[in-house]
Amino acid sequence: MSILFETLVFGPISSRRLGKSLGVNLMPEVGKICSFNCIYCECGWNPENRQTSDLPKKEVYEKTLEERLKELVGTDMEPDSITFSGNGEPTLHPDFAEIIDITIRLRDLYIPNAKISVLTNGTMLHKKDVYNAILKVDNNIIKIDGGTYETIKAINKPNVDFDMGKYIKTLLEFKGDLIIQTCFLRGEHNGVRIDNTTEEELKLWYDIIKRINPRSTMIYAIDRETPEKNLEKISLKELEQIAEPLRNLGFKIDCYGK
Repeated sequence: MSILFETLVFGPISSRRLGKSLGVNLMPEVGKICSFNCIYCECGWNPENRQTSDLPKKEVYEKTLEERLKELVGTDMEPDSITFSGNGEPTLHPDFAEIIDITIRLRDLYIPNAKISVLTNGTMLHKKDVYNAILKVDNNIIKIDGGTYETIKAINKPNVDFDMGKYIKTLLEFKGDLIIQTCFLRGEHNGVRIDNTTEEELKLWYDIIKRINPRSTMIYAIDRETPEKNLEKISLKELEQIAEPLRNLGFKIDCYGK
């Protein structure tokens, strides 16, 4: 069963990474739009025949967020983070950059201690306005689920042009001011074995993290039901073992699993 968010602003919900998280879904309330089609996505597969509602207008978002923040300010549910995730890739919204500016203004007005977080697959970072907007947020959490294009293709199934070399080059432009997130998994998809935890895969991933030198890296295991059923949840113990070589070099690695 996939999880689709049917409201523009939802929660706060309890996030294992971000605390009390007020979610923002800039994608349709009905349907999913994403430039990846990840085999582990909690929102399910991208629809073959897209049945979606319209994208929310930035004016509607501003009104909706302000009303919700007014309700939450000073309560036990005041959020630790305003988090962009939802039914697909948030940076696909044509007004994403302006929406980030709106969010920063309202956050500063009502809950200045909250962080603004964006979970992104990074496929729109070639657009200057998106890149600049991502630089402005507190937690710019950018996905890298493998060390090669072949692994990214197998796990994330990009449906846009994706050049691994150009992608890494773009991430290097952040000069370390970013957070990397990686989902580790093993399993099978369409009869093909997938495993980004092998010694060879980990060496390539370690090399990328060393080059990018992010201020932190989040590694995690599958937590909810996935569209591809033949996947294995990696244990927290194994995640800690994966993190150890980088931690020994001084990198900040946070592990999320069970």
